[in-house]
Amino acid sequence: MKGKFIPAERSFREWKKDPKYVAAYDALEKEFTLASALIEARSKADMTQEEVAAAMGTTQAVVARLESGRVLPSTRTLERFARATRTRLHISFEPYPEPVASKRG
Repeated sequence: MKGKFIPAERSFREWKKDPKYVAAYDALEKEFTLASALIEARSKADMTQEEVAAAMGTTQAVVARLESGRVLPSTRTLERFARATRTRLHISFEPYPEPVASKRG
């Protein structure tokens, strides 16, 4: 028996209607953004995970975990990754897209 194929875009549109899904998805945004930045830095450096690991003094498995987004690395680890990929770590604080309601008064 064959299963019915449902396009990912259609599923995503349906899931976006569920506030719990939206909250969970938004909560993961930071991890996805960090993982993408790590992968991009390594790619631009034209390095393999093994090469980055060697330059960091760690193992390929550690680099894979960093790039998976499953761990939140320390600033020290991010600095080591940046040096290994010949990049500069830049951390910034940005305002929320919408004003956060204050409880004054």
